Amino acid sequence: MIRIVAVGKLKNKSLAALAEDYLKRCGGMVPCEVVTIKDTGPAREGHEMLRKLGSPAGNELVIALDERGEKVTSHQLADLLGRYGKIAFLIGGADGLGPAARQRAARTVRLSALTLTHEMAQVLLLEQIYRGLCILRNRPYHRD
Repeated sequence: MIRIVAVGKLKNKSLAALAEDYLKRCGGMVPCEVVTIKDTGPAREGHEMLRKLGSPAGNELVIALDERGEKVTSHQLADLLGRYGKIAFLIGGADGLGPAARQRAARTVRLSALTLTHEMAQVLLLEQIYRGLCILRNRPYHRD
């Protein structure tokens, strides 16, 4: 099970359609869902993310996304997807992730050294999850 907990809905219709496409592609291989929470500021958002995640025992790995996080390749992400049965990714809003969400995360990873909007981050994450799942299943989507 892969869960993405993200601040804010995708308002851009083109990005929302692209995210939905990748979510469907991923869902064909593993259960995958996106849970959105309201943009209320990092502290409140962090607590709401914890509430959406549920018990710490409910997720084997929680990964916070942040431009200052560790750099991972598509193959390294694929390895994480293959190693853990349940993974949750946290995407903060315009002001980043709150302290509670950061503390809950076992790892902090960056999608890019550039700052991304939460909408772009969600689409990029879904594409990379799909790419990682294709790598694990030797599907031709990813080329080395």
